[in-house]
Amino acid sequence: MSASNGVTVSGTIANEVEVVAKATRRRFSAEYKLKILREAEACTRLGELGALLRREGLYSSNLTTWRAQRRTGELGGLAPKKRGPVPKAKNPLAAKVVALEREVTRQTARAGRAEALVDLQKKVAEFLGIVLPRNGEKG
Repeated sequence: MSASNGVTVSGTIANEVEVVAKATRRRFSAEYKLKILREAEACTRLGELGALLRREGLYSSNLTTWRAQRRTGELGGLAPKKRGPVPKAKNPLAAKVVALEREVTRQTARAGRAEALVDLQKKVAEFLGIVLPRNGEKG
């Protein structure tokens, strides 16, 4: 091995490659946020708050945001938020519209079958020579 941060392999130097894991966004639980806010409020001496933030790897903006969430009562804001698009609110009448459309389709098919039967009866009567009364006539 050579002293130049490399590995010697049969007379050549191969540089070491460091593989870094993909960075992930930090997510803070509601309990953690409340714990840090309590600790921050307990800091009374000069420099204690900065030491707390450095120890936890936080920014002062985190405290500002969390305090505002706590003040407005956004308990959901203190819990981790679900990522992704917000699901659309369902229209309460949508299910009724679908049911009515299905009913209209069924009734239309039934009316078509009834008209076909009437046409068949007329053709049979005509074939047999039976005179059928028209609408409103008495036969």
